Amino acid sequence: MTIQLTLTVLFLAIAIGSLCITFWQLQRCRTLTRKLTSHHIAANSAIQARRMDLYEVRNRAKLLEETVSGSARAVEKMHRAISNTTFSLVDRFSRDDEFRKNARKARKTHDKASKQVYQTVRTTNKAIHILADTLFITQAEKRVVLRKDTAEKDQ
Repeated sequence: MTIQLTLTVLFLAIAIGSLCITFWQLQRCRTLTRKLTSHHIAANSAIQARRMDLYEVRNRAKLLEETVSGSARAVEKMHRAISNTTFSLVDRFSRDDEFRKNARKARKTHDKASKQVYQTVRTTNKAIHILADTLFITQAEKRVVLRKDTAEKDQ
């Protein structure tokens, strides 16, 4: 009976030892899984931060273009209102037909020239936006790619 008891105690000790080793490995795997998840979240956060930087640069450029375009439209409307008022008053209150005829010619010339000026402002604004897009956003995209490459090399 003592041999049986000894063998039982021995097998029980082996089972308890195996159980302890298995539990220790489980805890180690959980710790490593947490670290891996933490690194994964950090990497995704860095990628998201770079994307947000790029979106911010794009949105600033778009906001700038829209601001200039909207301001030019507002100035054009104000200019048109003032010139229409002025030319209408000249047309209404002038007594000389020759003067009215010259004023109407001047109005046509003025309207044509002002349309060309404001069209040029809009075209220039778009061209500047394209240039800024090429320079700034391309540089921001390069920074994003460089940060990504640098982060991959560090790992």
